[in-house]
Amino acid sequence: MSRIAKHPIPIPAGVDVKVNDGKVVVKGKMGELTLVLVKDISAKVNDGTVILKPLSNASFAMNMWGTTASNVKNMIKGVTEGYSKKLLIEGVGFRAALKGKDLVLQIGFSHEVNYKTPQGINIKVPKQTEIEISGIDKQKVGQVTAEIYSLKPPEPYKGKGIRYEGQRVRRKEGKKK
Repeated sequence: MSRIAKHPIPIPAGVDVKVNDGKVVVKGKMGELTLVLVKDISAKVNDGTVILKPLSNASFAMNMWGTTASNVKNMIKGVTEGYSKKLLIEGVGFRAALKGKDLVLQIGFSHEVNYKTPQGINIKVPKQTEIEISGIDKQKVGQVTAEIYSLKPPEPYKGKGIRYEGQRVRRKEGKKK
């Protein structure tokens, strides 16, 4: 049984939460997010809180109870504060730039890599070796960050590639004579 979902989720001032037809819609100063509820979970808004209940005692319903609670909390935080992640680029000649809304990466290939920015995501390049990804949807921000990271993950010998901020790359010793 979920311990997370047992507690009601508080709704901060400036956030509007509506539940209708199996959907939870959260509106805030940064935008609007929608979550389609699983048929085994019910939601209602009471006195400035969101209350989630499983409709059965099946293990799937219990699993989705906590997951849905976490998703609703993330939606509320997203429309109030937003989410952001940072990537660092390391390597000689490796750099990033913005062309319109698209990200252009030079990461050691014979060609530039163009990454189209999805809707609802903002990408900034404060330095040539830093990329900041931000948005209101936590899942989307994480997915875009992972896609950019996967273009050139850091290699273990010289550490060249794209890495998350704070990521420690485990280095290997090179060949010995």
